[in-house]
Amino acid sequence: MNIFIGGAWPYANGSLHLGHIASLLPGDILARYYRQKGDEVLYVSGSDCNGTPIAIRAKQEGISPGEIANRYHEEFASCFQKLGFSYDLYTRTDTEHHHKTVQKIFLELLKNDLIYLKEIEQTFCQTCNQFLPDRYVEGICPNCNHPARGDQCDHCSTILDPLELVDKKCKLCGNSPIVKGTEHFYFSLQSFQEQLEAYVTDAKEHSLWRTNAIQLTERYIKEGLKDRAATRDLPIGISVPVEGYEDKKIYVWIEAVSGYYSASKKWATDSCKPDINFWNNETKSYYVHGKDNIPFHTIIWPAILMGILDHALPTHIVSNEYLTLEKKKISTSRNWAVWVPDIIENYHPDSIRYFLTINAPENRDTDFSWREFIFSHNSELLGGYGNLVNRTLKFIEKYYDGCIPQNQLDPDLQLKVESIYKKVGPLIETTHFKQAIEEIFELVRYTNKYFDSKKPWNQIGEDKNGCDQTIYSCTIVIANLAQLLAPFLPFSSKRIRELIDLKEFCWSLIDSLASKVENVTPLFERIDLKQINEELSKLTKRVK
Repeated sequence: MNIFIGGAWPYANGSLHLGHIASLLPGDILARYYRQKGDEVLYVSGSDCNGTPIAIRAKQEGISPGEIANRYHEEFASCFQKLGFSYDLYTRTDTEHHHKTVQKIFLELLKNDLIYLKEIEQTFCQTCNQFLPDRYVEGICPNCNHPARGDQCDHCSTILDPLELVDKKCKLCGNSPIVKGTEHFYFSLQSFQEQLEAYVTDAKEHSLWRTNAIQLTERYIKEGLKDRAATRDLPIGISVPVEGYEDKKIYVWIEAVSGYYSASKKWATDSCKPDINFWNNETKSYYVHGKDNIPFHTIIWPAILMGILDHALPTHIVSNEYLTLEKKKISTSRNWAVWVPDIIENYHPDSIRYFLTINAPENRDTDFSWREFIFSHNSELLGGYGNLVNRTLKFIEKYYDGCIPQNQLDPDLQLKVESIYKKVGPLIETTHFKQAIEEIFELVRYTNKYFDSKKPWNQIGEDKNGCDQTIYSCTIVIANLAQLLAPFLPFSSKRIRELIDLKEFCWSLIDSLASKVENVTPLFERIDLKQINEELSKLTKRVK
């Protein structure tokens, strides 16, 4: 089967925080799992280098938008690599390839009468002497009365037009903008009302989307879709490929989601492989993002695809709720965040991946606390999983000269392991990652109890054959745990594979092993509990 996985494109205007990783990590778990199964996978993403937030950051620092984009794109790529994200292509939206691909999409929609010119009124700042990009306009949401920016309210998820905001202010100078006439291209979203309604109904019937995606998208459709501006007067971005309008830029909400398509084309060029098989109705596609990006993946991107391909619509919408920090909303402006470059320098990447999976905001907001993170590492990864691996393999080193004893796999353990594969695979495919990893760690706990009940330290002198079976069975389980956990904890799984000389991982029972174990070291190191207060102190000291 062909599997397409698209991870949301983070704005290259500031460092990643743990909330970003919590929403994007499911994409890597899916990609690794399907590759193990033997499916053809294309997993892509990139840095959004054209958005207004980059221009704002550049203006604040007095440097060019390109310098900001370069800085954070390189940082993002490094962070994702250190966390084990296995993108087939991680690119950026300011490449010539992306610009040309998006311009082709724009022209195709224009040719199909799905984009048209319209005279409109737009906010204009007389102090800054410019039409304001939507994110340059701040005010009060007319729907929920909370502070909002001009394109979307983060509090109630309403998609906004800057003119709708109450008490509008220019983000750059703080003055109130005026309203002024101009001309822009518009995308005929209304014309897809019935098609999108049927599309969402089908997704709901087959339980392919997260509940938040269904509910929010149904709300938009019930309210009635409205045509949206496809161009804006922006300082950076992709120029409109129409004579006389080259100074205008294609709006980021059209061009950023089109990055999935442009990235697949770039991958095809770079790898000399066709990408056509990832853009048909037989492909299973997963789009992974936070809930603030839901309408762009359930309404706008499907509408664009209907307009240019009339097929290959997203099948699975993996939209996470928010991750909070110490019971408070993450705030980049106040510096209330755990920044990814910091945490990956000080903690095991699998510890981060484990905590963000077992506490994933799949159906509701969840919280990251330093206390829970460190206790989770020490008790579950080190005390449970790491302990099982270390004591079993160290026993082999000590009593078997490093050679895994040959025997039969305990029948009860075999049934247990086989049942885990049958449970976990479908859970991953239906994006229930938290439940999947809970099932695997139940096997960890079961096997630790098995080890304790058999008492191999006594068996080695009293019942050598029984000891052989105990240790062989535990080693077989460890091999299968490494394989089962490889999509979730790739670094520790790779270490186990090296220790017991496993071949490439797949997704079926490993029922035999014959190799020598040597140089066994712990998978994880204990984290001193004093780190909890140290991390909390650092967090509170830097809050603005």
